[in-house]
Amino acid sequence: MTVEIYRDAWGVPHLRAGDARELARAQGLATAHDRAWQLEVERHRARGTSAAFLGPDALGWDRFARQARLDDTARRCFTALERRDPETAAWVRAYVDGVNQGLPEGARRAPEFTAVGLAPGRWEPWTPLGVWLATHVLFAGFPGKLWREEVVRHLGPDAVGLFATDGPGTSGSNGWLVTGERTATGGPVVAGDPHRYIEAPGVYQQIRLSCPEFDVVGLAVPGVPGIAHFGHTGTVAWAITNAMADYQDLYRERLRRTGDGAGGRVEALGPDGVWHPASRHTEIIEVADGDPVEVEVIETDRGPVVINGDVINGGTDPYGDGDTDGGSGDNADGGSGRDRGGDASTAPLSLRHPPRVTEDLGFSALLPLLRALRVADVDRAFDDWAEPVNVVQAADTEGGLLHRVAGRVPVRSEDNRTRIVNAWEPGHEWRGWYAPMPRGTVDDGIAVMANQRGPATPLGVEFAPPHRATRLRALLGTRRDWSAADMAALHMDTHLASAAPLLDLLAALDGLTPEAASLRDRLLHWDRHMTADSTEAATYAAVRGAVVRRLAAHPALARLTEPRLYPEVFRPWLALVPRVAFALESLLRAEELYGIDRAEVVRAAVEEVAGDPPKGTWGDTHRLAPWRALPDPSYDEREPGLSGDHDCVLCTSAVPGLTDRAARGPAARYVWDVARRENSLWVVPFGASGVPDSPHHRDQLPLWARGDLVPVVTDWTKLTEDSTWRTER
Repeated sequence: MTVEIYRDAWGVPHLRAGDARELARAQGLATAHDRAWQLEVERHRARGTSAAFLGPDALGWDRFARQARLDDTARRCFTALERRDPETAAWVRAYVDGVNQGLPEGARRAPEFTAVGLAPGRWEPWTPLGVWLATHVLFAGFPGKLWREEVVRHLGPDAVGLFATDGPGTSGSNGWLVTGERTATGGPVVAGDPHRYIEAPGVYQQIRLSCPEFDVVGLAVPGVPGIAHFGHTGTVAWAITNAMADYQDLYRERLRRTGDGAGGRVEALGPDGVWHPASRHTEIIEVADGDPVEVEVIETDRGPVVINGDVINGGTDPYGDGDTDGGSGDNADGGSGRDRGGDASTAPLSLRHPPRVTEDLGFSALLPLLRALRVADVDRAFDDWAEPVNVVQAADTEGGLLHRVAGRVPVRSEDNRTRIVNAWEPGHEWRGWYAPMPRGTVDDGIAVMANQRGPATPLGVEFAPPHRATRLRALLGTRRDWSAADMAALHMDTHLASAAPLLDLLAALDGLTPEAASLRDRLLHWDRHMTADSTEAATYAAVRGAVVRRLAAHPALARLTEPRLYPEVFRPWLALVPRVAFALESLLRAEELYGIDRAEVVRAAVEEVAGDPPKGTWGDTHRLAPWRALPDPSYDEREPGLSGDHDCVLCTSAVPGLTDRAARGPAARYVWDVARRENSLWVVPFGASGVPDSPHHRDQLPLWARGDLVPVVTDWTKLTEDSTWRTER
C-alpha cells in the first residue's frame, strides 16, 4: 500500500495513505525523520533513562520517572487498551512501526546523537503512552500540595489563599470560540494558543493526516499518534485548555521494613489499621560522566512512593506516638490523625493518579476525534478522555457548538484536594468518578477559556486570575464581523490588568526623591501594555521585580525560603520568589500581610530602580529562553525579544524578581475557520523540523515573535511531494 508524504512551503508534513493504520505508520515515519532527537529524548524521559546520555542534570527527572513508575504505567495502559479497544491498540502499534522504520535515517540527520554518543533505541508499543504520561503527569501541579504544606507549617492555613494563583509550575492556555453571528462568514471560528514551557524543537507539530476515512489538520504531540488537542476535520474543529482540575493525590505513608537489611520486604499502614505488603525493588540509573545511582522503588495500595522518607524497621516507634505496631494510637497533634509536623512530616509520600488506578490514558478518544464530522462526534470522543483534564470547545459547519470539561476526576474528601493526607486515616479513599462532567455556555456568540474559574470550578482548587479571559471577552465583544485573519491581533494583546495594585500603591506614595517621583509619574501615565519596544514596560518590570525580592526577603515570608529537602523535580513549586511573583496581586491587595508595610516596600523598590533605571526597552531583557535537552549557548543571544507578560493575553511568562527571560509562552497559535478550512491559520515558535541544518528548523520563529500566522494549506496541488520518504508496503 502506498504512503505519500507532501510538504507545504513551511515544511509541514501532509500525509496520505490508504487507511488509518497505514496513515499512523506514515505519521510515525515522518515524525522520526523530522524529529528523531526529540523523539528519543522523550522516550528516555518516559523510561527514566535520560541521564545516561544527558548527564547529572537529568538525574532528578529520571529518579522521579522511576519512582512514579511511568514506564510501567504506560505498559499497563497499553495492555488494557489491547483488551478494551484492539483497533486503537493496532493503530498505535502502526505508529510505533513507522517511528522504528524512520529513526535510523532521522538520527543520521540529527547531530545531537553524535554529540552525546547516543544510538537510537527501539520504540515499544506502549512508548507513545509513556511519552504522553511523562508530558502530562506534572501538568495538574500536584507538587503544589507540597507548597501548601510549607505555607501552613510556617504561616498557618489562612495564608494558603494568599498564594493561590496560576503559579510557576502550571501550564495553561487561551482559547475562544465565536459563533457565526459574530463572524464575516456566518460560520464559527475557534482560536487560541496553548501556554507551555517553550522547547526546541517545539512541543507541537503541525501536521495533516488524510485517508479515505478522514482528512484532518492540526497540532500533534511528537511521539503520539493522531491529533489530540487542536484539530480541524473540514466540518468540525476543536481545541482545549487546561481545566485546572485537581485529580492527583499525595498520601503521607507509614512504611516499615520486615526483612533483614535494606533489601527486605516493606509494609504500609492502611486506613484499616493493618500493615499491608507494599511492592519494592531497586533500579539502577546510569549517569553519563557520573557514577550509577541506585533507586528504591516502592508502591503501596495508594500508589508509587515518589518522595522517599523514613522507612523504619519493624518494632520501632519512629513517630513518637507510643505505637510500635502502627495502630490508631494518639498522633503528635493530640490524636486528630492529622499530624502536620514532627517526625511524621518526614514520612514517605505516595502519588495516586487516575492512569495508575484505571490503566487508561484516554487513547480511545484519538481515532474517533480524527473521524469526527460534527460536534456530537467530538463530544462522544471526549467522553473517553482521561489525562489531562481539559476544557474543550468545538464548532461545526451545521451550527453545532460544544463547551465542556473532559477527563477523569476522582470523588474524594476535600482534604485530598487541597493538602497531603495521611494514608493510615480512614476517609481519604477514592469513591468513584465525578460525573457528568460540567458544561459551559456560549453567551452572546462568545465563549472564552483561559484557565479561569468557569465550568471546571467544581473540579479545581486554584485557577488562573481572570484577566486574560476578561480581556478576550471584552475585545471579542467589540465586533460582529470577525474573520480568521483578525484573530492574530487578539493573540498578541499585551494589556496587563494585574499591574493595577502595584500602580495604586505607587500613586499613593509621597515624599519621594525627585528621581523616584519622576519615575512614578511616568508609570502612572503608562498605557499598561507590555510591548517589546516600551521603556515604561521595562521600568514597571524593574519596579515589580524589586518589590517581589523585598517581599520575599521580609522576615514574615523569608522563612518559606527553607522548605524541606524535597527532590529536585519538585523544587519549582517550592521556590519562594516565583511564588511571591505570581501571587503579587493577591499579596498587595490582602487586607493585612503579616505586619508587612507594603507601601514602604514599594517606596524602597521605586527608589532602588530610580537610582539604577533600566537602560533599554522591555524586549531588551524579556527574551525567549527555550528549553533544550542539549543546551547550546550559541542560540542564547539569537533568541528574540518579546512583548507580553504572564497575565497578558500574550502570555510570555518571565519570573519577576529572578529573570525577565521568558521560558513559558504560546507553544503554538491556531485559528480554525470552521466555515472555510482553507482560511485557517497557525504558527509554532520554531519550525516543522527538528534538524538544525533544515531550512524549516527556525523559519517560523520571526513570524511567531511578531504575531504573524501562516496559512493552513488544504489544496494538494499546492504541495510538493517528498519523494525521499515515499514508501510502499
